Amino acid sequence: MTTLMNNTALSHWLRRGALTLGALMLAAAAHASAPKIVKKVAPEFPREATAQSITSGTVKAKMSIDPDGHVTGVEIIESAPRRVFDKSVTQALMEWRFEASGEKQTHEVKLVFNNED
Repeated sequence: MTTLMNNTALSHWLRRGALTLGALMLAAAAHASAPKIVKKVAPEFPREATAQSITSGTVKAKMSIDPDGHVTGVEIIESAPRRVFDKSVTQALMEWRFEASGEKQTHEVKLVFNNED
C-alpha cells in the first residue's frame, strides 16, 4: 500500500513538473520570437466613451507586421466594452514600428484604458 501511494505521488509530481516545464518552454519561445517594438503610440481616450460615462475598458488586438517593421493591419480580437475603443486602438497601433526582421510577423497586445477624470 505504501509503495502504491509513493508511486502515485511520484507520478503526480512528475506530471506537474512536466506541465510546468512545458509552460515555461512555451513562454520562453514566445518571448524569444516577439518582435522588438521601436515606436509606440498611445491610443487616445475616445470622446464618445466619456460622453457615455465609460471610464475604463480593454482591447486585445493582433498586428500584422511587414518585413521592414511597419504595421500593415490591426485585428481587434476582443474588447470590453465592445467597439468603444476599437477605432482609437487601431489608429494608434497602425503607427507603431518594430525592428525590421526581414519577414512578416504578427504581434498581440492588450491595452487597458482608465479615465478617472
